[in-house]
Amino acid sequence: MAGGGAPRHVLTNAMSIDVEDYFQVQALANLFDRTSWPSQECRVERNVESILAMLSDSRQKATFFTLGWIAERYKPMIRRIVSEGHELASHGMAHYRADSQSPAEFRNDVAQTKRLLEDIGGVPVIGYRAASFSIGAKNLWAHKELAEAGYRYSSSIYPIRHDLYGMPNSPRFTYQPEGLNGFIEIPVTTVRLLGHNLPCGGGGYFRLLPYLVSRWQLRQVNRSDQQPCNFYFHPWEIDPDQPRQSQISFRTRFRHYTNLDRMQSRLKRLLSDFAWDRMDRVFLRQKA
Repeated sequence: MAGGGAPRHVLTNAMSIDVEDYFQVQALANLFDRTSWPSQECRVERNVESILAMLSDSRQKATFFTLGWIAERYKPMIRRIVSEGHELASHGMAHYRADSQSPAEFRNDVAQTKRLLEDIGGVPVIGYRAASFSIGAKNLWAHKELAEAGYRYSSSIYPIRHDLYGMPNSPRFTYQPEGLNGFIEIPVTTVRLLGHNLPCGGGGYFRLLPYLVSRWQLRQVNRSDQQPCNFYFHPWEIDPDQPRQSQISFRTRFRHYTNLDRMQSRLKRLLSDFAWDRMDRVFLRQKA
């Protein structure tokens, strides 16, 4: 039983974690040049340990979209993710936006990350998520590059309007890009309301909105659309003690720091109120 005695929903949803540290997020890129990353206080390992504990306690599995930069430095963490039954997937090498790369640069990045993660984790890596959901109308060629590199799915499009990403005219649910048999795109979940796609797939929106609103949105997708949800968050979002940056705009500060202290308890409720599993098992099985 879950959610105060209510039965679980029949559908199993996909839980995913974008494994990056606080200084690697797009909104703080002007403060942390990549050459400075090795000198920063890394907090990702302890945060991933907390996430793995939450998943273990709730007997749920998830997909970890992991930066190659992180994997190189925390190999035991990567192997623990795999040994505990979670899916290891690619988030690119160093959080370069897909729409800032040429096709050749993107091809090299996704191939290098795939090889690295497979060497460390000892398992096939078939999933990819672009940094900042940066596959959109202008670089849909990225799907073909991913398929040719051996990936079977991408989860890199958020069908909303946003100042940093978004492709509101994209299909809301899993689809096969034209001409790519055996490859699918799995958009982040939105709920349709009053003719608009509203975000409900996690991240900052999950922290900013009251939990009951997020729960209603996800249930609406399960019940009305009869579709599994695709939810994500970051390890730094459960870390209220991370170093605070003062030289940022009010909007960035609000987006990045609001309700960090409430995130872990909300995730525990979410893990209890819904059934969750890995991206590959939820969506590739659905298409099989």
